[in-house]
Amino acid sequence: MRRRLTGGAGVITLTAALAAALTAATAPAAAAAGPARPGTPHVTVRGGETQPVFSRADAVTQTVNIETTADSDRDGVRDRVQLRIMRPKETGTAGLKVPTILEPSPYWAGINDVPNHPVDIGDAQARSLTSTKRNLAEIFPGYYDNYFLPRGYAVADLDSIGTGGSTGCPTSGDRSEQAGAKAAVDWLNGRARGWAPDGTPVRATWSTGNVGMIGQSYDGTLPNMAAATGVDGLKAIVPIAGISSWYDYYRAGGGVVAPGGFQGEDLDVLAKAVLTRRNPEVCAKVIDGIEAAQDRETGDYSKVWAERDYVGQARDVRAAVMVVHGLNDWNVKIKNSVQWWNALKKAGVPRKLWLHQGNHSTPFRWRVEEWLRQTLHWFDRYLYGIRNGIEKEPKVDVQHADGSWETAKDWPVPGTRTVPLSLNAGASGQPGTLGLRPRHGAAQSFADAGKTRTAEQLLANEDQADPNRLAYLTGPLPEAVRVDGVPSMSVRASLDGRSPYLTALLVDYGTDARPTGARVNTGQEVCYGESVPGDSGCTTRQELATETAPYKIITRGWLDARNRHGFSRTEPIKPGRTYAFRWDFEPTDYVVKAGHRLGVIVLSTDYDYTLRYPAGTEVTVQPGVSRVLLPLARGGREALNGRH
Repeated sequence: MRRRLTGGAGVITLTAALAAALTAATAPAAAAAGPARPGTPHVTVRGGETQPVFSRADAVTQTVNIETTADSDRDGVRDRVQLRIMRPKETGTAGLKVPTILEPSPYWAGINDVPNHPVDIGDAQARSLTSTKRNLAEIFPGYYDNYFLPRGYAVADLDSIGTGGSTGCPTSGDRSEQAGAKAAVDWLNGRARGWAPDGTPVRATWSTGNVGMIGQSYDGTLPNMAAATGVDGLKAIVPIAGISSWYDYYRAGGGVVAPGGFQGEDLDVLAKAVLTRRNPEVCAKVIDGIEAAQDRETGDYSKVWAERDYVGQARDVRAAVMVVHGLNDWNVKIKNSVQWWNALKKAGVPRKLWLHQGNHSTPFRWRVEEWLRQTLHWFDRYLYGIRNGIEKEPKVDVQHADGSWETAKDWPVPGTRTVPLSLNAGASGQPGTLGLRPRHGAAQSFADAGKTRTAEQLLANEDQADPNRLAYLTGPLPEAVRVDGVPSMSVRASLDGRSPYLTALLVDYGTDARPTGARVNTGQEVCYGESVPGDSGCTTRQELATETAPYKIITRGWLDARNRHGFSRTEPIKPGRTYAFRWDFEPTDYVVKAGHRLGVIVLSTDYDYTLRYPAGTEVTVQPGVSRVLLPLARGGREALNGRH
């Protein structure tokens, strides 16, 4: 049985003229408009949200090639991006003007099979590249046409530069790609030129000029990029697992650190993977330039990364931003959304945050009704000016491991404070302990395992000494402890050998069933929009998959020890000399249950993420003076102290 979401009483109609006038995020509520004249197409609002009154089956489509301000392929001609639009037929036959919800992407035309870079340093066998076809084209189930178009929105897909029907060259997030995403908004506002496929000039006479963007992964990064330009007319975005700084996608702590699951990928590899335009050979020199500039030796922050960093541009953002990220996402790491969230807060940008228990995914299919309600209200509020109160609701939705959701006014949750725990030597040296009070002892050493052991192998058997890592553990926790924010390490250590990496793992030890980030189908069908042949307007509800295991890595963090004074500067490490190092873990929101133990594992090479130098580097840590700093929700320090 199909189910359609409906609002309450109190119907408001927006005439075509009024819809055209609603071009500001602060537009008055539609209640000022009287009833529409008979026969005049109008948007219907009930209970603070637009209603499905237009026919998806009768929608009109068009394709437009839009001129950008970039010339990324250096042919002397401005790049063009291709926009494919679907809109209510009334926008063509009766003069209805509507806003647009747009998903920009480099993946609409698929991807190429491209080999990754080698990551085993000094190993001749590793020089032959491994070919890995990345499944980046897996777009989450499309519902915009079935759900939003009947409610009075145009929906559109944009090929980013160098992909699909666009010209130019893919440049993995630089200013040219920003210009491509911005150009679509400019055309919808009459500021950029566009042509139909036959070369006929075409204008968006049906557009109110108000634009929203939504998408996941790269498709969520491009909305961030467009918003960071401050383009007029982009009113709201929903970036899902989007990048805010490409340095924090392909680098971390001054070192070369891969996105989870894609060891050896980098800016140039991704550009080649999405290079699906006609005549791709024209981009060879452009991508060669990216490869030469990205620096896989030191991992330092440089101009190439500054050109792909939008966090500093948050002050230019005019769009309301609903940030969405999975707490189990190790592809686009959660730092990308958290630092964007913080920068938007500082800039005073209207914002919301969803943190869910999935991995690199959208919560659409396991929280369907609430996802549709909030995203609809988000776009209704800022693209139609409907005062539905979405901006007054709690800013944050956080999903816990048991699948339940909590709302809060900010994140980290109010009352969170940083608690330092000392890495203390154990009674027999190793394993050590985590304590509120430092206990100084003899220095403790381990030898880097290089490419021979994974982090998961190194954290096992935590109660035993291991020659390739150091372990520090609490006793069984008397109360649950919530780690909520960005943990960090403060360590005094020396390194002697080739590997410059210091890696720390924060681990929950205790057998339990925990979400893995994957999803499974429940078999329950949920219908959300108008069905058309080949597209039912329905989906199968999912739930989070769990796995019973004796431990779970809560979060991890990396440092290139040569970057101890900043990620832009490599400084030599003198063998055996003790230095003070500090680095962050990836942000997290995680509850360690009562009876479990909290552990910190210190190692060098992280097999699945860092470059892998030959094994043998000796790392020596000074206990007592070395600490982990944990952001703990209210009551966390007392629980660690054994009292509440």
